[in-house]
Parts: sequence; C-alpha cells; structure tokens
Amino acid sequence: MNTKRRLYLAVTVFAAFLGGLMVASNFGNVSISHGADKTDKPPAAISAAQGRALLNQFSAAFEEASLKVNTAVVPIFNEQVVEVQNPFGGNDPFQFFFGDDFAQRFFGGPSPQHPNARRHNNDNAEKQTVHSLGSGVIVSKDGYILTNNHVVEKADKLTVMLGDKKKYTAKIIGTDPQTDVAVIKIDADNLPAVTLGNSDEVKIGEWVIAVGNPFELLHTVTAGIISAKGRSSVGLADYEDFIQTDASINPGNSGGALADLDGNVIGINTAISSPSGGNVGIGFAIPSNMARHVMEQLIKKGKITRGYLALVPQDIDDNLAKALKLKGTEGALVGDVTPDGPADKGGVKRGDIIVAFNGDKVKNSIGLRNMVAQTAPGTSVQITLLRDGRDMQVTVILGERLTSRDAREEQSEEPQPDEQTSKKLGLAIQNLTPDIAQQLGYQNEPGVVVTEVASGSPAEEAGMQQGDLIKEINRAAVRTTREFNRIIARLGSGDSVALLVRREQNTFYVAIQIP
Repeated sequence: MNTKRRLYLAVTVFAAFLGGLMVASNFGNVSISHGADKTDKPPAAISAAQGRALLNQFSAAFEEASLKVNTAVVPIFNEQVVEVQNPFGGNDPFQFFFGDDFAQRFFGGPSPQHPNARRHNNDNAEKQTVHSLGSGVIVSKDGYILTNNHVVEKADKLTVMLGDKKKYTAKIIGTDPQTDVAVIKIDADNLPAVTLGNSDEVKIGEWVIAVGNPFELLHTVTAGIISAKGRSSVGLADYEDFIQTDASINPGNSGGALADLDGNVIGINTAISSPSGGNVGIGFAIPSNMARHVMEQLIKKGKITRGYLALVPQDIDDNLAKALKLKGTEGALVGDVTPDGPADKGGVKRGDIIVAFNGDKVKNSIGLRNMVAQTAPGTSVQITLLRDGRDMQVTVILGERLTSRDAREEQSEEPQPDEQTSKKLGLAIQNLTPDIAQQLGYQNEPGVVVTEVASGSPAEEAGMQQGDLIKEINRAAVRTTREFNRIIARLGSGDSVALLVRREQNTFYVAIQIP
C-alpha cells in the first residue's frame, strides 16, 4: 500500500469517526416513545464533504497556533572553549563530547552524530571550541528570552538567530538551576513575543503543540496532548511540577514552547524520558506559571529568593493513613520541625498534617514545597493543620531558604549487634548506647537503632535502613528494645504501624503493614 493510499485511508477513518460522533450527538434530539412511528428514519450519516470541513477546521486550529508561536521561538547557540589535557598530542584517538550524562539527558550537549567541535592544539593541552543548540521563547518585544538553565550554562558566548536569519549576541540576565529556568536578552526591538498562559488551567488530554529546534531542524512544530500534570521526583531539578506530554520532543527542543491551541505558551520544554535519547512520547515541560514566577524575579533582581518553613514534609500513603487513623492520603505530614525556625515559631508541630497553605489545598509534600518556594520570604501565611483529629489554623512568617547545602559525612563504623529481632517487621534493633550515639550523631536522642533489615521484609519495602533511629511507634515514645517489642507484640496481621524515624539529620514517618 503506497503512502498516498495509506494517508487517504487514515483521513477516511478519522472522518468516519467524527461522523459517528455527530450521529451520536443527534440522538439527543430524537424523541423516543413506546408507540414510535415505523416511518421514523435514523439521522443521516455525515457526508464526505462535511467530514472534510471538520478536518479542515481541526487543522486550522493547529495552523493558527503554530503561526502565533513559531516566530517567537528562536534557536540559541551555546559556544564554549574547553581545555583538555591530551597525552597523545594532536593525534587523540578518542572523540570528545561536550557535557556529561546530565547534559546529554537534558539535550544541552552535542550529540555523537553532531559533535561540532573545533580543536586548538597547544603542546599537550588541547582547547576545544564546542557548540550546542537549544531553544528559547521571546517573552517581550524588547528582547527578553525565556529558556532552560542547562541550555545556557557554562557558555562563553550565546548567539540567538531570529526568523530573518539575523544573529544577535545574547547576555544572561539570570539563571535558576533549581528549576532549570534562565532568562537571556538581546538588543532588539519590535520582536514577536508569546503570551504566557495559565498552566494551572491546563487539562489532561488537551491538545498542545511543541515548538523548538530538534536536531538542528529549526522551527519544528509537533503535536500531541497533555499526558499528565504535577510530575515530580523525576530527578531533573530541585523544584519539579512538570507537565508531561506526548508531543514529539527531541535534542534541541530544550527551552522551546509548549502551547495550547489558542497559541498561549503553557510550558517550557525541558527534557524527555528515553532509553535511546530520542522521542518515545514522554516529554516534560516546566509549567508557565512556575517559569513566569522565576523569570520575573530574575529580571527584577537577578536572583531568586524563596520562602522557607524549616520543616520536613512527607507524603501520606495508605499504610501511614491507616496507622495514623486519617481519613485520606491528601496533605503533607510534618516529619520534623527545626527548632526556632519559622514553622516552630508559628506553632507547627511534628505529626501535624498540613492540609492548606494560604487557603490553597495541599495535596502532597511536593505541592507544599512548591507553594512555600513561590511565596516571598517575610510573608505572613495562614496554614491549616490537622492535629489529633482536629482542624486548626496557625500563622507563620516565612524565612528565606538558602541555596547552599551542608555536606554530611558518611558514618564509617557500624554498630555492633547486641540486638533483639522483630520478626514481624523484618528488622533487627538494639538499644542506643553512648558509643553508638556518638558514631551515628544521635547524642541526647531517645530511641532504638536498626542494625539489620531483612531482604524482602515489610521493613525493607517501607524503606527502612541500617542505622535508622526509631524514636516513636504510633506516636508513643520508644527508649529501649523491650518497649519496642512489647508494642509490636500487641499488633496483629494486617495492622499498620507508624514509626517516627531519624536518619542522619532528617526525621520522618514510616508506615509498615504487619504481614
């Protein structure tokens, strides 16, 4: 079957499908009675001309959206000079590529098919001029461009090319690696600019287009739907709330636009999930609302400031909800509160369930974290809590989150076992001695230490690890292995137990169902 015949068959099938929808919709206008007249005829099927008209309308929506967005999506050329020591002089048998696994995953570096690197030999040192290609979205007529941080990072020179092939050197206004957002600017006027839509209103299943420059094919438009919203724990950034789409996204699309059929940009294309590096229908875009919030701060201040509660939130699964006698799994459970931090001063306590932040519903820990991060430090916020089955409100003045992270030393010594084993849970525990407390950093902390976790046990499935300190069981303090085993012995098969666990500097809850 040739291509034209296959295309004709596909269009015919789609037209028949639309016709079926119209026929079905007409049934709503048919009067049904027990004594129906035998002369009544079913609604006429859609004609071929009507089918073509519908298809043309369908196509026109994509055409108008593409025309509106395409001219405002530009290629960004990143040029870097990298010095590499070459023991082979100018006859290096290895092929060098810009970037590491992170850059390749994010489309920032040149692919093996297009390394595009020039080398400058200097004795045993070799300088490489390496080029990579990404995309950007013009957001203002005077030259501000929204893109990904990984598209512009480490650049010695950035070049933007407009639709008329004119090139401009761009300067970086600001970057935010924690969301992978960056803003650059070119000196130009009267540029075509996109409209940033409201990503909160995006619906799963909605048609969208992705515009960018994949594989050096400039101004490429692909189509698909919104596959999911609120994707987190993807491992691409510190703050994640990705829109997932099956619109084709490939290397070079990073920083480009994800737009609805009205031509409003509702996301900045960022990455794909793919074992091969090419499109498999799983792409991720930063929601426009998050990108806009970061962009406005970068343009105004050149940096990002984020609110800070100083607590450890965690998600609530079915076992944890059952163990804590909760009605559902929505909300964020407070695993720990930093002493004298904003949350502590506002009255938030460990074990509270945060269900609303400034009137907005909190679905999970990631949602809470993003809400706090997008609120300015010093803001007074209302937090709705569930504590011991009762709703209550507290007022917290947010602090400012620091971007640096303290490095934590790994413990090199393991506690020696003088232990009693809880066979129900599949872990071994022992009393916390002064020596063990010193080794693990648990000085002046009550609890029992996990010395072993059985493979395939309920404890392992729940994420328990050797060296964890169990402080509470079902909100009752535990100080010795005897207390621990006495409480566990009272529980039967199918019961869920909530353990308050400290691991290094973090405290959180773990739910385990007893088999």
